[in-house]
Amino acid sequence: MTKRADFVRASHARRQATPGIHLQGRKRNEGEAEGIRVGFTCSKKVGNAVARNRAKRRLREVARIVLPEMGRDGWDYVLVGRKDITATLPFEALVADLRRAMKKVHE
Repeated sequence: MTKRADFVRASHARRQATPGIHLQGRKRNEGEAEGIRVGFTCSKKVGNAVARNRAKRRLREVARIVLPEMGRDGWDYVLVGRKDITATLPFEALVADLRRAMKKVHE
């Protein structure tokens, strides 16, 4: 996802926080784009540019692992980095956090 409007719509839909990731998920309406769409964001609260970019790289890799198995067609997902945690949490813990958040969003 690249358009701000898509991120705003996702922010008003279902959301689930875990220690390492905040996940926002939205089922798209009929006639909208097909497939799974994903976006990543880290605010300045996460840290300087180096820390934000590191956190987003880790979020992209976690999404690459988890979304093919747990994502649903017709959904938008936004992964939001958490301050001081997303960039430093062990990678396996981030994967587990996203899996747990995906289960909760789809309930």
